[in-house]
Amino acid sequence: VTTFYDLTDEQMATYVDLWRKHINQAIIDFQPDIIHAHHVWVTPYAASASGLPYVISVHGTDLMGFRKGPRYRKMALAAAEKASGLIAISHQVKNDTLATYGVPSAKVHLIANGFDLDIFKVLPAATKAAVLPKYGIDASSGPLVSFVGKFTDFKGIDVLLQAAAVYEKAVPEVQTVLVGHGQLWQEMHDLCDELDLRGVHFLGHQAQPAVAEVYNAADVSVVPSRIEPFGLVAVEALACGTPVVATNAGGLPDFINDQVGALVPLEDPQALAEAIISELNTGSKMTKGKFAAQYALDGYSWPSQVKKMVQLYESALA
Repeated sequence: VTTFYDLTDEQMATYVDLWRKHINQAIIDFQPDIIHAHHVWVTPYAASASGLPYVISVHGTDLMGFRKGPRYRKMALAAAEKASGLIAISHQVKNDTLATYGVPSAKVHLIANGFDLDIFKVLPAATKAAVLPKYGIDASSGPLVSFVGKFTDFKGIDVLLQAAAVYEKAVPEVQTVLVGHGQLWQEMHDLCDELDLRGVHFLGHQAQPAVAEVYNAADVSVVPSRIEPFGLVAVEALACGTPVVATNAGGLPDFINDQVGALVPLEDPQALAEAIISELNTGSKMTKGKFAAQYALDGYSWPSQVKKMVQLYESALA
């Protein structure tokens, strides 16, 4: 696989030129008043040559790329400097944006990611009995813990599996489902075997409607990330009426609290296990879960976030 960082200088130039060409064609076809680019990277740099005002959403992976790929820094800095505004998806991303790109604080606007409320919502029919047999899992077993995300190091799946070694002993017949795929797929299977976990199931990649069913069936969803610029999977789980246990990292503390779940320290399987056990034993799905769905809808649905974006567009065009 060839990444941004592997490109030769000639390939980089071709890549940038292609973006300019396609952006210019899109402008001819669509006749926009303003451009909304995503990631402080090549796209807004190419858009800056168009002469149209533009805003950029900073997602966090672009900040990682800035640190990892020095050859792209000049483009990223130029893109940030010329932008009419930058959108940070969490307080942590906003702080990192100010430190990385050196733009004025007034230029960075906090607008979180939104979730699709047509998909991620309370589905009364999506019970354990209805959902688990689709994956060959016994629906008559105990509580259900869910994880959704890429199988990559910063998602902390290894920490969750180590926590499962603790909570499987404390909660009879508990099941854990992992939805997603990635480079650590086999490594996480091997760790599961090494820890002799009996209730962990790897579901692989699933379409969003299936993910929403899993969230609904779960008693608690877990986001054990080492770094998480925002944490959309946590909001999606809340929208499905499921409390979330998450690490106190990145954007997660912006919206995970005791009313909708719990925050735990990084790299602490014991603390993670204890929080999961507490949520299961107190039946928080029936208490916190009811509040969580409305909480997500009020604060993080796409319509609510788009309103803020439109205000930024209007300000840039004024």
